[in-house]
Amino acid sequence: MIRLAVVFAFVLAMAPAVAVHASSFAGTSAGAGSASSGATSGSTSGNDKVVLQAREDAAGFVASDGRIRGARLEAALRALREDSAQARSASDMELARAILAR
Repeated sequence: MIRLAVVFAFVLAMAPAVAVHASSFAGTSAGAGSASSGATSGSTSGNDKVVLQAREDAAGFVASDGRIRGARLEAALRALREDSAQARSASDMELARAILAR
C-alpha cells in the first residue's frame, strides 16, 4: 500500500496540470513534494497525455486481473517507467490502478 502511494505521488508530481482534476495518481498531495524532485524532464506534458489516455485500457487491465493489455496502457507504462525509478519498481497492476486513481 505504501509502495502504491509512492507511485501515486510520483505521477501527481509528474503531472501538475492533471492534479487540478480531482485526485491524481496519489489521490492526495501528500508526499508529492519529495516525489517532484525525482522528475527528470523539464516538460512532461506529452507523457501526461499518454497516461491520461490510458485510463480506459487501465480499467480493462485491472478488471481482467491483468489479462487484457491495451496499447495505450503499454505506452503509459513505458512513459512512467522512463521518467521514474519508483515507477520502474512498481508492478503493471500497481501502475494501472494508479492511473485509474487520477
